[in-house]
Amino acid sequence: MHESRRAQMETQPASQPAASNRAASQIDFEKAGGVVPVVTQDYQSGRLLMVAYMNREAFEETVKTGHACYFSRSRNRLWRKGEESGNYQTVHEIRIDCDNDTILLSVEQHGDRAACHEGFESCFFRIFRDGAWHTVDTRRVDPAKYGPGYGHQTQPARPSDPVKPAKTAH
Repeated sequence: MHESRRAQMETQPASQPAASNRAASQIDFEKAGGVVPVVTQDYQSGRLLMVAYMNREAFEETVKTGHACYFSRSRNRLWRKGEESGNYQTVHEIRIDCDNDTILLSVEQHGDRAACHEGFESCFFRIFRDGAWHTVDTRRVDPAKYGPGYGHQTQPARPSDPVKPAKTAH
């Protein structure tokens, strides 16, 4: 990670570790094998930005730093949002659902303001309409800007992707 990005990400005051530990102990990380889903939304507009996962360590780091930290299941490691791209998220509010197994983060998206690794504000930039997926948002940034190997395997944003009808059993 670039040092300037790390400095940006570490500007939030740290919370009490005991408070973080108490809060984490109330989350049911074991229900889904050590991780819980995290729904992330823009704190001003309420727009859904992304869905990811946290383990206990990611949750505690998020509380401590005030910046979103997730757990990457594909890489099997902490994923500090923005560590490669500068598109970090300042956390404004953390909520938990009634079953204590899903987290809602309200965040301010920084950098190029792209939460999605494909360069869109939101990971939910496609809509299913008339039997096909259609891209309905404008890409904010070309993810190639962040270098080779950034994010997941990125596929080009297409105006529409035909969807094959499901086979029905007779």
